[in-house]
Amino acid sequence: MDRKIIILLIILILVIVIIGVVEYQQNQPVKLQGVQVNNYQGQKLTPINNMPKTSIKGTQYLNMSNYTLQVTGLVQNPRNYTYDEVLNHTAYQKVVTLNCVEGWDATILWQGVLVSDILKDVKPLPSGTTIIFTAADNYTTSFPIDYLYNNNILLAYKMNNVTIPPEYGFPFQLVAESKWGYKWIKWVTKIEVSNNTNYTGYWESRGYTNGGNLNQSFLGS
Repeated sequence: MDRKIIILLIILILVIVIIGVVEYQQNQPVKLQGVQVNNYQGQKLTPINNMPKTSIKGTQYLNMSNYTLQVTGLVQNPRNYTYDEVLNHTAYQKVVTLNCVEGWDATILWQGVLVSDILKDVKPLPSGTTIIFTAADNYTTSFPIDYLYNNNILLAYKMNNVTIPPEYGFPFQLVAESKWGYKWIKWVTKIEVSNNTNYTGYWESRGYTNGGNLNQSFLGS
């Protein structure tokens, strides 16, 4: 076959492929931001903007396109997840109230994935008894692994039906129900399985209790 004809055929095929890709992209639904809800199944919710903004180093702005959630430590299969890979896990919703040590509270409809589902992916070793969470600003806190398994604890990416704003923890905030607000770590970038049951996080190392249980004082003895 003449070389010019072959080249023309190749160009024609490439043009057809490009047109097909463009048409496919045009036919995909556009992802729109959700509308914030203020009531869920008869329960009144706190408007997001009514919540105070709390942090140790100001709002952390993370880019969804290059975000990585590192899950490491005493596990069989350490992994680095993209934002979308985290969201590929089954989504769950629940209304949980956040209680801050500063005296305010907020009742929010949270949507996210179970931390236990992520842990099942990486398969913690039997010696892994403690889960340490790290944020983009190097804030840390920890929990017994059984707390995360037994309480269906969410790693949330939506609040009141909208993607969590950067000021409140985008891309992920831990919904540490039955715990004081300082255990609700925002801007989560790392989950580590450890055997250090005495690990103390940012506020815990400054006198707050390690358990952070709502039915107890948050101040250590």
